[in-house]
Amino acid sequence: MRHYPAAGAVVAALLALTPVAAIAQGAGTGGASFSGATGPVLSQVPSTNLAPPSGTLGPTLQTPFAPGAPQPLQSMPNVPAGQVPLTLNARYGRDMPAISNGLHWRIYANRPEQAGPPRLVKEDKGATPILSLPPGNYLVHVSFGLASTIKPVTVRAGEPLREVFDIAAGGLTIKGQVGDVRIPGGQISFDVYKGSQFDVGDRRPMVQSVMTGDVLLVPDGTYSIVSNYGDANSVVRSDIRVQSGKLTDVTVTHRAAVILLKLVGDRGGEALANTAWSVLTPGGDVIKESIGAFPRVVLAEGEYRAIARNDGKMFEREFKVITGVDGEVEVLAR
Repeated sequence: MRHYPAAGAVVAALLALTPVAAIAQGAGTGGASFSGATGPVLSQVPSTNLAPPSGTLGPTLQTPFAPGAPQPLQSMPNVPAGQVPLTLNARYGRDMPAISNGLHWRIYANRPEQAGPPRLVKEDKGATPILSLPPGNYLVHVSFGLASTIKPVTVRAGEPLREVFDIAAGGLTIKGQVGDVRIPGGQISFDVYKGSQFDVGDRRPMVQSVMTGDVLLVPDGTYSIVSNYGDANSVVRSDIRVQSGKLTDVTVTHRAAVILLKLVGDRGGEALANTAWSVLTPGGDVIKESIGAFPRVVLAEGEYRAIARNDGKMFEREFKVITGVDGEVEVLAR
């Protein structure tokens, strides 16, 4: 399982804030239920070539903080002659707690007259870094997971400067279940898209193959989740809201079951090896194909037809999948 930032510190910080009810919509095979945070939709800060590559979430956080608590005092570093201290910190928004971990600061020289991308001057991953810079114009970019912001800063000789950045971001964690039973983490994954599932236009995912237990840091706003249970047709699409400074805990409910296919000579007999399988809908659409004596497939609730091919012969059987009722489907080799 991959680890995303906020698995420790930011999760504790987000959970400490007052949660509110979630607003969500589910569509697909099965329903979806949610708990977490809602909030106004804010536009994401435009991505520039100053930001890290898409999907880069930064380091794992380690030190929790109490929301609203004062930040630890940082001693003023020795400032070289001719330079000026620039103190930076970030918060979840106006009148909201400071962000105490998981930040990635990048300082670029802001010289529009120069061709090419801005030059990286300094980089820091502290919560409240104090950076020494010569007087001049700079672009300060800060990222927090997949959320970021950037603004120009002018450093003047003899004038220590402090800049506060507002990053409207929240945490998102997702899990799946069938009925009241949790789906094991390795059997389900999630793709996350910016905006609603009903939006038109470019629908490339922000993040793919998110696993149960991962925590994403994303800008405040509306997101579409595509939940994939297994690799066949148990797919649920849902809209959720993420609010700045809060952890949105999403539970997606699938209406599906795990089916084990067997080709046998007699009922309850040994499964025949080297069997090629196809699972079809009543209309003839192929849902899953595999080869083996005991293929395991996760199927959405509904009616199906299993076709088994072995030793040049074909056998078939119709069967029905009921939500949460895992079992075996035997096809008789007759």
